[in-house]
Formats: sequence, structure tokens, C-alpha cells
Amino acid sequence: MVIASIDIKDGKVVQLRQGRDLVLERDDAAGLATDFDRYGEVAVIDLDAALGSGSNDELVKSLLRKADCRVGGGIRTVERAKELVSLGAKKVIVGSTAFRVGTTFAVNADFLSNLSAKIGRERVIVAVDARDGRIVVDGWKTETGLDLYEAAKAVEPYATELLFTCTEREGTMTGIDLDQVRKLRESVSCAVTVAGGVTTLEEIESIAALGCDVQLGMALYTGKVALADAFVRSLSWSKADLLPVIAQAADGQVLMTGFADREAVEESFKRGNLCLHSRSRNKLWMKGESSGNTLRLLRLRADCDRDALLATVVPAGPTCHTGAWTCFGDRAYTWERLQDIVAERFRNPKPGSYTATLDDERVREKVMEEAEEVCTAKTHDETVWEVADLLYFTTVLMTRAGVRVEEVMDELDRRHKK
Repeated sequence: MVIASIDIKDGKVVQLRQGRDLVLERDDAAGLATDFDRYGEVAVIDLDAALGSGSNDELVKSLLRKADCRVGGGIRTVERAKELVSLGAKKVIVGSTAFRVGTTFAVNADFLSNLSAKIGRERVIVAVDARDGRIVVDGWKTETGLDLYEAAKAVEPYATELLFTCTEREGTMTGIDLDQVRKLRESVSCAVTVAGGVTTLEEIESIAALGCDVQLGMALYTGKVALADAFVRSLSWSKADLLPVIAQAADGQVLMTGFADREAVEESFKRGNLCLHSRSRNKLWMKGESSGNTLRLLRLRADCDRDALLATVVPAGPTCHTGAWTCFGDRAYTWERLQDIVAERFRNPKPGSYTATLDDERVREKVMEEAEEVCTAKTHDETVWEVADLLYFTTVLMTRAGVRVEEVMDELDRRHKK
């Protein structure tokens, strides 16, 4: 997996050399997050919080619903980690606090154990930032004397991933120390993501061959490496020239399966529509190129072994050549589909459409009316009937107000994780 980094300082996206010297600065964090999300998770790092010199909290929070984000920088308490997860962070990255117990440098097992218990080990990443094989903290300013490999082994029980930054090479674009990466990979069994000095596609391929993921910063922002190329190089092509691809809609329904070679993956990113390799014709083809029923690519993800792909797409029409919505049967009736139907009624009202007649005042009256009928329903069947009415009118109200089903589900998810 390839992870793009968005480092934030003073409200700007920045790239620093050695964590100190400003090399470049941008102010398009939201656009970057949306673009980077096509290729993998996005690492959002609050540098001011990491250095204890401020916070970019509002900007960080705004990015959490735009991409699959892992968040780091100044996460010193379990409560802060829980808050970020509840707001949408897929994972949190902890560093300095993991290696300080009071005034002593040591693995903070109590903190890590509590963190793992509260948010789940699967959401914890420990940053093992190192200089010359020793852990450094406080934005890489403080040397701890802790051995990188022993520290990595000690924190592994509390995290499913380590983020290793070779700090002496960070931002220098001088290449990664593959010997250190190899030794770290051999020291632990959890996932390892490598950052600091990665400059070429060949390095990315070598790191992937070791079973590690890559986090890109300077090489990405300076144009040295393109995310699409990095994604392709990070996949496991040694097992086969074709990788299986599962295409699913944004609501999770599986639409079809196919196969992709390197060219198909590259073209999917270039065209913005899912491309595959036809085994019967032995050639590249874009899904829907003749029928018009294309699959617009939202994001592409590799599985844990990097030898299978999951494409999240927006179908322009039926996916199957038979005319069915999916190659596995009919379209599932979901809340998202209900909202799509309601929105279509407003965009293209048909004669006799009841939905199209519902203005803001009328739909609010119906929501209140149906809510009361839900509360007074006596039987199971009556309750089902009235709840269906309430959900329909609530969906109409939401659609008129510009509120998407996904936003409501995100809010419920946030409350669940709080």
C-alpha cells in the first residue's frame, strides 16, 4: 500500500527537510486529501501539535470525511485518540508518549495498553522514528537512547502497525536505508510502513518486496514520484501477471469481478473509469466502453497481500451484459438507493409524481405526522408500515436540505465510536 502524507503547519500543507527547514508550502489540503484517497489511506500529520507549538485541529477534522485518514501529531492522551476515531480517523499514530514514562525514556506500556483497549489495537500505529538506529521523539528533537528494534518488539503487542521514519534521510530525497528496513521487518510480525528519503519507484518496489508499505512526502510533492505509478509498483506482481479485481458500489454492493494487469491499473487512474484486462480477447478494455455503462473510479485498494484489488465505483447504468444491475443479481434496495430515486424525482419530475409535489412545508408536516403514527402503532406490521413512511418522508426532507445519507451514517458512526 502507498500512503500519501499531508503534513500541516500553521494551517498550510508543508514539506520540511529534516523536520526543520521549509521546502514547500501549499494551501489546498482538502483537494489533496480527495485526490490522494483514490490511491490509499492518507496520513494527516499535525506538525504544530507534534512540536507542542499549536494546533491545526479544525483543518485536521475537516479532512477526516474527505478521505480514509490515519492521523498523527501530538496525540498524547487516550481521550484525544478516541475523539479522532469518533470523528472519522481510520487509525491514529502515536509517537513521543509511547516512549516516555514520567521523566524517563522507556516504552509506556500502560498508555499503550489503555489506548489499545479503548480504540482497538487495529486502529493503533506506533511511530518508531529513529536516527542512527535509536528512537527519537518530540518532533525528532530529543534522543531517547532506545534501540529501534528492541523498542519495535516491545510496542508490537499494542499496535497492528509501525510507522518507521529514517529521520536522518527525511526530506533529503537521498534514498531509504533498506538494511534498516529489512532488519525492522525481520524483528516484528505486524505491518510496517516506511517513510523518510524514499525517492524512486525502484525503492518502492524493493520496500514492497520486503512486505512493507510506503509513505510518500517530498518525492510526491516535488513530482519525483507519481502516486499512480507508486501504487502499481507496490502491488505483488510476482505471483501472477493478472490480479483479481472486485468492483463495488459506494454503498458496498458488489457489482462484478474481473482481472487487471499493470496497464489496466494505470489506465483506470488515467481515465477515471475502471479498466480491466480481457482474458478472452487478451487486451485492455474499459468497462462500458461500448455500452456506455462505465464504472467511474472513486478509489482503488489492495488487499493485505497486495495481490487482489477492490475498486469502489459509481456505475453509469447496469453493470452486467445481461442488463442486470450487477453480475450477481438485482440491485439491493438500500437507503442510498431510496435517496437516489427521490433526488431523480426532483431533478426530472414526472406527471403524477407525489414526491415532486412535496415542498419544504409539506414534507415537514408529513414527517411530524408519520413520527406520531410510528409512536401510536400497535402491532409489528403497523410499526413496519409507519417506520417505512417516516423513513421515506425523512429522506425527502434530507434531500431537499442537501443532506446525504452518507453524512447521517457518518454521524451515527461517530457516535458509536465516541
